[in-house]
Amino acid sequence: MIQRVQTIFLFLISLSMGFALLNPLWEKKGSLPTESARLTALQYEKIATLPSGGTSTSVDPLWYLAMLMAGVAILALYAVFQYRNRLRQTMMCAINAMLLTAIMGIALYQTLYKGKAFGNPDDQGNFLPGFYALIVALVCNALANRFIRRDERKVRESDRFR
Repeated sequence: MIQRVQTIFLFLISLSMGFALLNPLWEKKGSLPTESARLTALQYEKIATLPSGGTSTSVDPLWYLAMLMAGVAILALYAVFQYRNRLRQTMMCAINAMLLTAIMGIALYQTLYKGKAFGNPDDQGNFLPGFYALIVALVCNALANRFIRRDERKVRESDRFR
């Protein structure tokens, strides 16, 4: 049935991935007010001031991060409609957990290692709402998996009584 509680969590995973795709994940200010670095799902952008007085913009595309986020959202939506096969839903949640771990690893690598070289090395920068949406997706995925396994256990117990 679609109205089970794990459906809500799977739908929340898709919503949070969409939110993370549309909002920046991290931002750091440089030593000058015009300098900044920003991480979104599509790019890592650095704006620096040149000694001549102009500004330099460096953009590193991160299309693979956006593809992973979209993949997690699509897989979670597909898992919603696999309610008749709970083992398949569990497998999809496991795949989503691996993809979400990869997304978090990429985001943390970009912020903590590549971002540290920009501006003040002691300043870590600020995590923005898009990053927290990734954490929400991880928690919702764990909860969805827990409720799917609970339903499967109930069905197996009821089959023993028959």
